[in-house]
Amino acid sequence: MISFLELYETSSLFSMILNILMKLITAAITYGVGVKLIKFLRKFLRSFLEKRNAEAGVITFLDSAVNIVLYVILAFTILEMFGFDTASLLAVIASASVAIGLALQGAFSNMAGGVLILLQKPFKVGDYIVAHGAGLEGTVDDIQIFYTHLHTADNKVVVILNGSLSDNSITNVTMGAKRRVDVNVGIAYDADLKKAKEVLLKMLEDDETTLKDEPMMVVVSELADSSVNLIVRCWVNGEDYWTSFWRITEKTKLTLDENDISIPFPQMDVHMIPDNGETTPEQEGKKHRKKNKTGNVMEL
Repeated sequence: MISFLELYETSSLFSMILNILMKLITAAITYGVGVKLIKFLRKFLRSFLEKRNAEAGVITFLDSAVNIVLYVILAFTILEMFGFDTASLLAVIASASVAIGLALQGAFSNMAGGVLILLQKPFKVGDYIVAHGAGLEGTVDDIQIFYTHLHTADNKVVVILNGSLSDNSITNVTMGAKRRVDVNVGIAYDADLKKAKEVLLKMLEDDETTLKDEPMMVVVSELADSSVNLIVRCWVNGEDYWTSFWRITEKTKLTLDENDISIPFPQMDVHMIPDNGETTPEQEGKKHRKKNKTGNVMEL
């Protein structure tokens, strides 16, 4: 026969197992409901911000921050169901805040960098930026709490820490609606300078993407060793910059060729002044070595 003590122990074990199962079931239900509630709140937040015409970077940042906070709350709620003293846990975390802060100072720095980016707005989603500190550039796809995602011109995704972006200089290439195109070209010294400027200026005026209400100019920038250097300058819309730059660069070469204006290559003329006396073999050797060293044609 089963004794009363054995029956009590069996019932206590059964009750304990049942209690644990009930807690597990409750925790699972709480987790499932909590996840759905978090998704609903995030969706509501995004919809609310989009209706208020908030920037895409602000929406992404707040969504990421709210997601982390809500999941932390959900985790503490489930721990309380299993009898954990969350107040004591928070006290322990608070007492260890110095050590945690030192361990996570990089994460806090990146989070602070993300906040600064959203407040100061040096760039937004869709801008093309050059991050000088990281030596990277690309179109901003996403701004999150700790990272910013860039999409490069050769279809790569680059992830940059927000701390690096906030601590270093950034060039926002597309913030302005218009961009200036500068093409440098050199012409020969014996070329017709006035004609070169006229035909290049007409080329800019006839181009389909140059802004006709903005100044166009062709000016002499330098009297170099082998050429007269010109700057061919105009303005285009920001989205047309690269196609315009490449096309105008090509048109510059073709226009000069069509008008028989040469673009010289670097060269150097060496003139040797002969003396009245005969040269010694040693002097001839020096001349020969000099000619081999420079590799230039020497006029005697």
